[in-house]
Amino acid sequence: MPCGMDAKILAIANQKGGVGKTTTAVNLGSALVRRGKKVLLVDLDPHACATLHGRIYPEDLHISLYDIFLSLDGDWTKIWPRLIRTNVLHGLDLAPGSIRLADLETDLLQQRAKGSILARSLKHILPRYDFIVLDCPPHVGILLVNALVAADLLVIPIQTDFLALHGLKLLFDTLNTLNKVLPEPVRYRAVPTMYDMRTKACRRVLELMQEKMGPALFNTIIGVDTRFREASAMGCTIFDIDNRSRGALCYEALAGEVLELWQ
Repeated sequence: MPCGMDAKILAIANQKGGVGKTTTAVNLGSALVRRGKKVLLVDLDPHACATLHGRIYPEDLHISLYDIFLSLDGDWTKIWPRLIRTNVLHGLDLAPGSIRLADLETDLLQQRAKGSILARSLKHILPRYDFIVLDCPPHVGILLVNALVAADLLVIPIQTDFLALHGLKLLFDTLNTLNKVLPEPVRYRAVPTMYDMRTKACRRVLELMQEKMGPALFNTIIGVDTRFREASAMGCTIFDIDNRSRGALCYEALAGEVLELWQ
């Protein structure tokens, strides 16, 4: 069913791995579904963690996002319906990724306008959704550039850990380079993840983030919750495990903040 307006595209990215990127993509997407929104999760990571989270396995894939990147523009309208798996995670649609995405750096070497392939292809499905959530790979490359070019908002999960702060510089370097050639700068907000208020180090990192990023930081803080791991192992979301858990309430709050940005 078409939505009233074209989808807003959220890129979930950080050039450091293990910061809660896929956890944020899956659970933020699910929280938006719970708010009555039609959401597509797009797995751009060659490790395909979001795809596996949705219990879609490599041996079951006959088509993946790799095919979108290598297809002619005119074929996208035929490929998207074959690619998208509907209602994979209780209302969340999923466009699966695959290890073959790692080959795109070589495969697209000579291609023109290769940084805007995703943005151009997504135009064919924007009216079907309220939000499209991009789970990005944890390194600079053609996939991350495509995600940033397509995004209406970059959501940066930052683990409340001193090492995680250093990874931010790489992402902002990429943003600064892109912003020189894009019509308008990429809009971004960061969200603190894996926060444990019992540890002094976590509290100090959160203070630094709030001090340095100010309004570019969401108010929501994603706390540590063992149910995230349980949900991943079971191929579901934290809302399916316990929708009143600390982690579930955090992502409900984050979804509320995201919706406020377009009110």
